[in-house]
Amino acid sequence: MKIYTESRMAIACFATMLAFGTQGAFADAAAGKAIYEGLGGCVACHGMSGQGDGPAGMALNPKPRSFVTGDYIYDTDGDGQKGTDTDLVNIIKNGTVKYGGAPTMPGRADIPDADIQAIVAYLRSLKK
Repeated sequence: MKIYTESRMAIACFATMLAFGTQGAFADAAAGKAIYEGLGGCVACHGMSGQGDGPAGMALNPKPRSFVTGDYIYDTDGDGQKGTDTDLVNIIKNGTVKYGGAPTMPGRADIPDADIQAIVAYLRSLKK
């Protein structure tokens, strides 16, 4: 009986952790969406749906990245993986020129780190 009770408690704790972890992820993505569409100004180039089809982005060459495809080209930290959360944070914060890209994606060092993390959570939610 004791093992059964301990197993049930462990499962309940794990389920609670998952629920709160998932809720936090959704909250971060929701906050990121608000920043993406507002203060961040991302929507102007990347579009409402994140497909790189924003009104200002239409005139840019190269075209803005589509977050729906999740096809990233920068490995900003040299870890051999392109498009990690660290890479996205670095691109948002520093712009693409620092990593050999075009000046069409300027750095946004004015956005607080927590808000940049929320934007990254939102970008991840867009991938189909």
